[in-house]
Amino acid sequence: MWEGPARELRARGHRVLAVDQPGFGAAPAAQGPPSLDSVADALAAELDRQGIGSAVLAGCSLGGYTAMAFLRRHPHRVRGLALLAARGTADTAQAAEQRLRFADAFLDDAARGRLVAQTTPSLLGATTRRRRPDLLDRVTGLALAAPPQSVAWTQRALAARPDSTAVLRAAAVPALVVLGGEDELVAAAEARPVAAALPQGRLAVLPGVGHLAPLEAPRETARLLAGLLARAGKAGAGAW
Repeated sequence: MWEGPARELRARGHRVLAVDQPGFGAAPAAQGPPSLDSVADALAAELDRQGIGSAVLAGCSLGGYTAMAFLRRHPHRVRGLALLAARGTADTAQAAEQRLRFADAFLDDAARGRLVAQTTPSLLGATTRRRRPDLLDRVTGLALAAPPQSVAWTQRALAARPDSTAVLRAAAVPALVVLGGEDELVAAAEARPVAAALPQGRLAVLPGVGHLAPLEAPRETARLLAGLLARAGKAGAGAW
């Protein structure tokens, strides 16, 4: 998902580390009860392996919730924060129940294809779906190829995540909240409080973009992140 923005940022001279979520890509499956705390700790361990003491974190959707968990557990290692398509509150009881039902259904081989076909389009904005049907096909293929056990574990971890508002209020670092103007999963009314909670938070809205800005608008996403990195540098963040 981050290939486009990462390429743009590297061309600007930034070091970029795109980390697979546990159980996806090259990352080993998560162990233990579903919890984003263990995902955040796995990220900390990967930074250790890379010799990185602290970093500017950018996360989209699940990555955003991972970033908030990391901020909760390793605040001294965060030099800047970008949250894309993520809300700061915990799931409502109804939303959590929906995630748990989704997790169970995704493990059903007979139901998975239909479930992916029904839910994947909402990840992209209406403009993207109309202009980039190839991207919808790509995202659908990625969803179908995802390990079912990892998807289910992750959905259960998301359902169990706590409210992060207090953590965001304590984050005295340059911060950016990005919302797609056509995001069908996170509303503007949910994104604005995230930016307001962050002491140095700024909100940016990308018109014609849905839930996955790094895929739908890689150059615009990279431009926004470059601005955040510049702010972090002026704040004395140094190298990342």
